[in-house]
Amino acid sequence: MQTYVDTAQLQRSALVRAVHISLFTWRRADPSDQVDDADLQGWWGDSFPSVAGDRIGSKLWLLRRRKITPQTIRDAQRFCEEALQWLLDDGFLTGVTVTISRPSAVRLAAHIVLSRPDGDPIDLNLDDLLQVAYAV
Repeated sequence: MQTYVDTAQLQRSALVRAVHISLFTWRRADPSDQVDDADLQGWWGDSFPSVAGDRIGSKLWLLRRRKITPQTIRDAQRFCEEALQWLLDDGFLTGVTVTISRPSAVRLAAHIVLSRPDGDPIDLNLDDLLQVAYAV
């Protein structure tokens, strides 16, 4: 029996999975980042990258105890863009647009549009991108 494989759907699923891993894996904080304590977090695999300076994840975790202000929203957007930059650098995408919103007093959401070189854009709505402890 011959099976039909929808390669376009497989590629779409792989990109969506890559976005989730990139956003929700904790990237190690830089020495210049403001952290709550001495723990810079991060994925242990970044200690031994196959490409120098290559890191995965996002620094969204740094915002978990911050009050949601316009600066927090800008930082969330910057952290998302930083986490997804590798998809552009490696040629998987031709563009990434991140829009952060505040649907509630304690939550941030993201609308992300992924522009692919040979396909329709992928729209992702992450309604619970970040929930903070001290939002108000």
